Amino acid sequence: MAHRTFRDLVSEYDLLAPLERASTIPANWYRDRRVAQAEASCVFGASWQCVARADQIAEPGQFVSTEISGEPILVVRGADCHLRGFFNVCRHHAAAVATAPCGSASVFKCPYHGWTYGLDGTLRGAPDFSAVQDFDPASYGLAPVLAEQWQQFVFVNLDLGAPTLDSYVGDFAFRAASLGLTELRFVERREYELKCNWKVFVDNYLDGGYHVPYVHKALNSVLDYRQYTVETAGRACLQSSPVDSASAVDESLGRTRRGAAYYFWFYPNFMLNWYEGVLDTNLVLPAGIDRTRVIFDFYFGPEFDEEAARNSIAVSEHIQDEDVAICEAVQRGLGSRAYSTGRLSVRREAGEHLFHRLLANDLRRAAELLPAQALSPE
Repeated sequence: MAHRTFRDLVSEYDLLAPLERASTIPANWYRDRRVAQAEASCVFGASWQCVARADQIAEPGQFVSTEISGEPILVVRGADCHLRGFFNVCRHHAAAVATAPCGSASVFKCPYHGWTYGLDGTLRGAPDFSAVQDFDPASYGLAPVLAEQWQQFVFVNLDLGAPTLDSYVGDFAFRAASLGLTELRFVERREYELKCNWKVFVDNYLDGGYHVPYVHKALNSVLDYRQYTVETAGRACLQSSPVDSASAVDESLGRTRRGAAYYFWFYPNFMLNWYEGVLDTNLVLPAGIDRTRVIFDFYFGPEFDEEAARNSIAVSEHIQDEDVAICEAVQRGLGSRAYSTGRLSVRREAGEHLFHRLLANDLRRAAELLPAQALSPE
């Protein structure tokens, strides 16, 4: 397929087909390096990305440093309590000004040549620069990125012209707010690496519970498959189901999955999985064409003591193991000559259809904006 242009590749998907006539994105979108290159710039580099918990950047001077699509990023709470984001790149010779993953600081001092920046990103000091002509320190502050907080989560966007986070979260913000997310405490983080493209994991998440009776038999015992609903709006999807704890085939499952299940997805890669008193978040990050890193953060309400929280995490890990196995099997199948595209269930897969259309739109934008040499097949 290397002789085909990226524009040809993107045009294979019918962006306008309604769900009842739609197909999935082509198999080669999960395997082509040019798609991955375009996603780094025009999907992950142009969307709101969750980078931290709000409690990590709650006090003046607290910061988190991370990376988005290869770009080093710094988020800090200023002395004025304002949340700000920057490229973590010194304006002198490009070293990182914050070298720790998180912490607290009054200023950021580059370890290379000692250039010093305030918490607001302004350049405060440039040693031995007094004789430099046509140099305005006000023009050499840290380059900004957008940074906003929603619920317990801090997001950044590398696109300074992007819509606000509130508009991005959209119509489901009030639904999430009613669940009391800010009252839950963070307990633990776990990370998983899957041998599949990141989109395979998102597809699996968004199939409207279609795979639950077959892949997650224990979870299926408490979810009401017939009343499982899928709603889409803007760049988000909400799947929900009543939960019958008394029907659980496993005692731990019955004790930790109660009331109702709400599964929120925000394009392209952030999920919230809520049950009464329980929340885990999923951040899905590409680690290669056929590798994905998924970060799970676990939160619990006051009714969950340490033992109950551990039992809940164990339930989640069992479900994740099941998802890993099926996602890796799908990735292998995507390489078969027997498969090119699939069809979507109108009843179940509206979320996946939304994901594919949003992705296709971003990739078409990449085909217009990015030079051909930036999208090489090698």
